[in-house]
Amino acid sequence: MRIVVSGTHASGKSTLISDFALRHPEFTVLPDPFELVDEAADTPDAALFAAQLRLSADRLAGQSHGEHVIAERGPLDFLAYLLALAELTGHALDDRFVEQATARTVAALSGVDLLVVLPLTASDPIHVGADEHLALRDAMNDILLELVDDGDLVGEHLAVAEITGDPAARLATLEALTMPRG
Repeated sequence: MRIVVSGTHASGKSTLISDFALRHPEFTVLPDPFELVDEAADTPDAALFAAQLRLSADRLAGQSHGEHVIAERGPLDFLAYLLALAELTGHALDDRFVEQATARTVAALSGVDLLVVLPLTASDPIHVGADEHLALRDAMNDILLELVDDGDLVGEHLAVAEITGDPAARLATLEALTMPRG
């Protein structure tokens, strides 16, 4: 099974994946692509998100389809970040660039079995400091939730699950979604 856990920053992805991996060592964990790119730029920008989109898409495409993989973030996350950043800054993205990023996202998601989305909710808040780019966090969350509803982008084969609740409830839901049906 190939799982991607998506969500804006500070939405509980790392906690969920860590908890899941402890109980399911047969899964290979693919870390947040941010950890794999040059972190010299501490301020989010389009180039950083584009690099992470490429990296997340390439690593999903490069994995054997028979492996059990759980990835923190996929290209859909970074497409949402790019669109959110453009919305917040008022700087439109080049149409050709968006088309290429979208095509790369669609191709990468075609090899994923389950897309888990961790939306921000008022009932299960994760409090973060102002240094976490709060406007970008909220805008990305909203755009990501719109993108997962786009059948042309996500495709028909991909199971999508929005998971909420405290960490224990999220883990229980993810485990239920990954249990073999018989």
